[in-house]
Amino acid sequence: MRTRAGLARELGGSEGLVEQMLEDLARMGYLKPVEGRCTSQCTGCPLASTCAAGTPTRVWTLAEKGQKAAESKCTSAGGRLDAS
Repeated sequence: MRTRAGLARELGGSEGLVEQMLEDLARMGYLKPVEGRCTSQCTGCPLASTCAAGTPTRVWTLAEKGQKAAESKCTSAGGRLDAS
């Protein structure tokens, strides 16, 4: 899980730019916001203690289109998702 500030540092841009990029990726169908509050669905989740779902902080997850794009990139990069 990454924060907007962390992504901005990694990408060499501002938090505002990162927020705009996230919004654009959501508009294009690659990301979707996590909705709702942690309830029984979070039981056993390894991120439950650090999760921001249900708080004012927006949490994003890959939409189906984003998952397919990530899998495709990983496959074409020989299994390395971080490859350029």
